[in-house]
Amino acid sequence: MIILTGNIKMSKRTGTNSEYDINGDGNVDSEEIKNMEKLTSIENADKKEDAQRKMAWVAIGGMVTYPLLVIGLIVTGFDASILASMADLYFISVAGIVAAFYGKEAYMSIRKGSNNNDSF
Repeated sequence: MIILTGNIKMSKRTGTNSEYDINGDGNVDSEEIKNMEKLTSIENADKKEDAQRKMAWVAIGGMVTYPLLVIGLIVTGFDASILASMADLYFISVAGIVAAFYGKEAYMSIRKGSNNNDSF
């Protein structure tokens, strides 16, 4: 069943087990929709931060593994000149990814700190 409240369409859920019906009255009102949207936004931001953190750690792992791979190939007698010549571009690119991530983290921590000081 669809209930029109103001300009917002909301579905009426039967029973009190609805995940969006916080007060259990059977109707999902605009406040409950706002709460649901806020929770969804927080969950998405958390997933985004986790993905960015994983990307930065994979990049750091690659920065450690790449020279070990080149050294290992040289020690075993393979010609690693192509891999060695790509190292400059590789390290600059990966360092940019890592710097952007940690720069964003530092900026956000400073920004959160200034928001906390404003509330006093």
